[in-house]
Amino acid sequence: MRALLAAAVFILCGNAFAAGTLTVGSKRFTESYILGEIITLTAQRAGEAQAVHRPGLGNTGIVYAALKNGEIDVYPEYTGTIEREILKNTQPLDLDGLNRALQPLGLNAGIPLGFDNNYALAMREDRAQALGVRSVSDLAAHPDIVLGLSQEFIGRADGWPGLKKAYALPHATPRGLDHGLAYEAIAASQVDVIDAYTTDAKIGRYKLRVLKDDRNFFPVYDAVLLYRADLPRRLPHTWAALSSLRGAFDERRMIALNAEAELNGKSFNEVAKGFLGDRQTNAQGGGFLARLFAPDFGRLAFEHVMLVAVSLFVAIAIGIPLGILAYRVSGARQWVLSSVGVIQTVPSLALFAFLIPLFGTIGTIPALAALFLYALLPIVRNTYSGLADIAPGLRESAIALGLPPGYRLRVIELPLASRAILSGVKTSAVINVGTATIAAFIGAGGFGERIAQGLALNDNAALLAGAVPAAALALLVHGGFELLDRWLLPAGLRNEEVPVSV
Repeated sequence: MRALLAAAVFILCGNAFAAGTLTVGSKRFTESYILGEIITLTAQRAGEAQAVHRPGLGNTGIVYAALKNGEIDVYPEYTGTIEREILKNTQPLDLDGLNRALQPLGLNAGIPLGFDNNYALAMREDRAQALGVRSVSDLAAHPDIVLGLSQEFIGRADGWPGLKKAYALPHATPRGLDHGLAYEAIAASQVDVIDAYTTDAKIGRYKLRVLKDDRNFFPVYDAVLLYRADLPRRLPHTWAALSSLRGAFDERRMIALNAEAELNGKSFNEVAKGFLGDRQTNAQGGGFLARLFAPDFGRLAFEHVMLVAVSLFVAIAIGIPLGILAYRVSGARQWVLSSVGVIQTVPSLALFAFLIPLFGTIGTIPALAALFLYALLPIVRNTYSGLADIAPGLRESAIALGLPPGYRLRVIELPLASRAILSGVKTSAVINVGTATIAAFIGAGGFGERIAQGLALNDNAALLAGAVPAAALALLVHGGFELLDRWLLPAGLRNEEVPVSV
């Protein structure tokens, strides 16, 4: 079992362990996806290393942890975020000052890309005009306006908590809203104010007014590369190629690139190739089937299946013995059943967030651990229920024949409980197919990667291109277990009704 788990981790993450590999990370918003693709393509063209992109890893904390732990080598970041969110520094620092503070962490910031992308608050122009709001200070006179702020902005020191204090704003902290959905919410008048990035293409599309930061709360967010300090020495030719990106953008150009993805429907890879001068790309089109069976389909399907299969295998190997333990040892019964039940109540993202620091890594390992834990409940409970529901007469007959406990379990009880046990395994497999989509939010890949990108772009086609194959895989898994029923189960048990304990 341990060997299989290690092999799966190696297969899924093999590129990260290969010598001469540059692993590029990005956050889960349009600009970061695009810059990640540009960095990756630039490194690939240097020809020194195999460059791979791990897109949409999550918020700053997750991507920074991946960089610090060596799971990625470089990602696009902003000086204000490094200063306030990573270094927890409240005083302005220039690039040299940032690097002096980053040196003990084994990191560096460099290659300024030529533009800044600042945090800001934005309102619809007509709403701002009607209320006479031109600056953040003006919001204090309107405590009834509805805020639609992203989860990361609400949690960051240089976001809502600090802004509320600096401007003495009377508004309560709102519930978080995904950044990719905030623009549609403000366009539909569901919220009045959102947090925005100043290079967002949708600011112009939806005719939003960017409120003036009249107390200069926000630091400067110059775009740079944040990288492991050994990168220039380890891959000198690749580093020279990346250095060509210095000053390659300005604010107008970055807004136009974001618009290519958000407004014109191009993929992040196509936008990056267009920027780098590769005109042999086609606009993302051809209908939904072309989106569904895009070149990444095979990779995503393999990652998704492996996540489900490995976690399910480990859950079967541990869950069935736990169910037997609960059946055989009355003192352990409540502890076992309660423990697996409590695990199931923990929200998926919260469990992933807890497992990342526990394992000291992002990606496949915490994803497998989470999926394994979620798979336990149906298997354990159905194993226990299947054994406990065996007719007392059958059990007493086996005892009367003088059969030892181990033999009774193996030859009589487990076969009689097999339908219930297999039903629990089937339930766990189907649940894990759906839950595995969330693993993409911590860099584990799978069809959830498309769903994350669809949320970032508010692109329903991209969302469906991830959701449809995941749903189809769940149906295939369910059908496969139905066939397995006929092959594994004794003929006399196939038509019995078996309740599923979840």
